[in-house]
Amino acid sequence: MNSASQTDNPRTTEEVISKRQDRAVNALNPPSISQKLTKVQQALKAVSASSVLAVSSALTAGALVATAATPSVAQAAVVASDFSDLVEQVTPGVARVNVVTKVSEEELAKAQTVELLRQFFGDRIRIPGAQTPAIEYNYGTGFFVSSDGYLLTNHHVIAGADKITVTLNDRTELDATLVGSDERSDVAVLKVKAMPGKSYPALPTGDSNGVRVGEPVLAIGSPFGFDYSASAGIVSAKSRNFSRDISVPFIQSDVALNPGNSGGPLFNRNGQVIGINSRIFSGTGGYMGLSFSIPINEALDIYQQLKQTGSVSRAYMGIFPQDIDRNLAEAYGLSKPQGALLIKVTPKSPAAAAGLQAGDIITQYNGKMILESSDLLNIINRSKPGDAFNAVVLRKGKQLNVRGKLSAAPDEVAPDTVVTKSNNSQIRLGLRIQALPRESLAQLGGEGVLVTEVDPTGLAARAGIKPGDVITNLHQKSISSIEDFQKALRQLPEEGVVTIEVIRQGIPAIIGLRLD
Repeated sequence: MNSASQTDNPRTTEEVISKRQDRAVNALNPPSISQKLTKVQQALKAVSASSVLAVSSALTAGALVATAATPSVAQAAVVASDFSDLVEQVTPGVARVNVVTKVSEEELAKAQTVELLRQFFGDRIRIPGAQTPAIEYNYGTGFFVSSDGYLLTNHHVIAGADKITVTLNDRTELDATLVGSDERSDVAVLKVKAMPGKSYPALPTGDSNGVRVGEPVLAIGSPFGFDYSASAGIVSAKSRNFSRDISVPFIQSDVALNPGNSGGPLFNRNGQVIGINSRIFSGTGGYMGLSFSIPINEALDIYQQLKQTGSVSRAYMGIFPQDIDRNLAEAYGLSKPQGALLIKVTPKSPAAAAGLQAGDIITQYNGKMILESSDLLNIINRSKPGDAFNAVVLRKGKQLNVRGKLSAAPDEVAPDTVVTKSNNSQIRLGLRIQALPRESLAQLGGEGVLVTEVDPTGLAARAGIKPGDVITNLHQKSISSIEDFQKALRQLPEEGVVTIEVIRQGIPAIIGLRLD
């Protein structure tokens, strides 16, 4: 498996894991988790207070002296975190999610083609039609968010399920219904029937916006089928975005997550859920130190919408932003690479109505600094249709204030999650172009020339231009013919950085071209 970001679902890693059962602990109608956590929090505070030790060392006359002192700003406080009591208290609120999926003969045949290649024409070939459709069993983790039986898990855990059950930590297995699921946020809501005279152990939730890099966190789940496994680590980073399909400001941690942990809770040391474990970054299919969790604030917003309406309504602005690299920063006269560069503004969108244009750089949005495109997308994704926006924009060296109002995202419009990374460039122009066919020109609004060949030693290749790219603008000049391109080429400065607007596989991008 190539190194890539992936969901930690056993189905995607094609692992065959034996189903394991864990120790029995009464999960239904337990003492209040919130009340029990109060005692745990007090114990942790006592541990933290007694564990802070600042050691200052001085080598004087050959003697090493160590003294305990009040920690300074430059000194790190070392706090020992014991999660044993916390694990005992929150475990009843965690459940294993079991998924049964019927696999058609056609799907089975496709799967066996892969198996055939793997076995080099071995003897484990299944012939379609020679057997009944198979049943596929998968699993993940979920947790209760209400005492009447609502649970949260991942969309990718239950996607395509024909039957869903949840297993509690006392081995009770309950049928679950799918209330709603949102692929884009990877959040799903399940419901089990209320039991007379009993309530489910809902877990307390915290404020994921208050999470700090470096704070200890705990995960509980069923990695590789080992139910109720606990693993701890620290928050490594916040607001991580790495997928066009899922626009979530992930919490990154070094907590060990593996197939089966998907959908499980990520706790802070106060026993509050701050995230839903969702993805790993791995080249092997297993844990490699990079784990990602959906912030609970975002997840609860999705939960409420799915619970009330069965669907999710998102704010829509109609922009395609990209990050700014060193070359583009120089081309646009920026002191450093920062802001979100708009490579396209959708016609008749809220952005277009507000006056935003392709080539604008958004540096502030509703009073918040925008350092990169993901900052802007995260804010928009947390907004509601109808919310007003006020953006500070740089356009041709001038600063503008643009105001508008977000709308609901129409189904037929691509979501505001297309983030493209611009490529660094350095050294001599070398490419071959040709005119586009009339039908292609019509699709592109009458603009563009096709790049057919790129000299691997030239400036264009160094800038990241590739055969198949369609150049629509060079150095702020629209290109609709070869003559336009040649004219713009003659007007290029001898040195510095200019911009080239291209369309690659249907996605627009702006590239900084350094002239040397």
